[in-house]
Amino acid sequence: MKKLFLTFLAITAGASLAPAETLVIKGSDTLGAKLVPQLSEEFKAQHQDTTFNIAAEGSTTGIAAIIDGTAQIGMASRPTKPEEVTAAKGKGVNFKETIVAYDGIAVIVNSGNSVKNLTKKQVEQIFTGDITDWSAVGGSAGKISVYTRNTSSGTYSEFKELAMKKRDYAPDSQKMAGNEQIASEVAKNPNGIGYVGLAYTKASGIKVVAIDGATPSKESVLGKAYPYARPTFYYTNGEPQGVAKQFVDFTVSDAGQKIVEQVGFVPIK
Repeated sequence: MKKLFLTFLAITAGASLAPAETLVIKGSDTLGAKLVPQLSEEFKAQHQDTTFNIAAEGSTTGIAAIIDGTAQIGMASRPTKPEEVTAAKGKGVNFKETIVAYDGIAVIVNSGNSVKNLTKKQVEQIFTGDITDWSAVGGSAGKISVYTRNTSSGTYSEFKELAMKKRDYAPDSQKMAGNEQIASEVAKNPNGIGYVGLAYTKASGIKVVAIDGATPSKESVLGKAYPYARPTFYYTNGEPQGVAKQFVDFTVSDAGQKIVEQVGFVPIK
């Protein structure tokens, strides 16, 4: 009996010393600055042997990490590009895309700005540099300061696609590393304008501008009444396996989607 008890102790001690699994997730700042860290905390509460390495440096970096095998999950706020799919196939990688949340790219200005509504045409003209003074769109005179994401950002690409007819940004636009940085700069600059994901619209010192009368919300994003709505994604190399599959499944589960909504995104169901 004593020998049996010692064997049991050895087994249980061995189980407690099992190495922790690290899930590497790279990519989108829109997903990676707030949502995925909160999802990971809830996931870890149920899977205590799992640790996370989350790097939110832009969608392009997440997709590249799946191609080169340095992450199990790539976060993206845009779809993959044809050249990325080609590069992946060249390395034997087949993208598996999972929509994890919907989002609306909100156009924000300083809270002291009198402008409350812009047309889609005016947004295009401001961000491409055709319009450079607030007086041209009904505001007080002042040179417009345009803040955008950097070129590795999926939101940078999606906003060009959705709002700018794929035109280039104004030459003097200022590129920021993340949503929070754009919100911070616009809050400090009375003449600033930028864009952020829905989860970042509650920052102090900013306000959301309506686009042709529509503001981004759960209803307007799902109903497509808001013009700058988009899905956000996880990418994996084929069907996810192991802890990566567990985390993807958790994200799209009812519990995960509740967190999606709490953070400020639009749930997929």
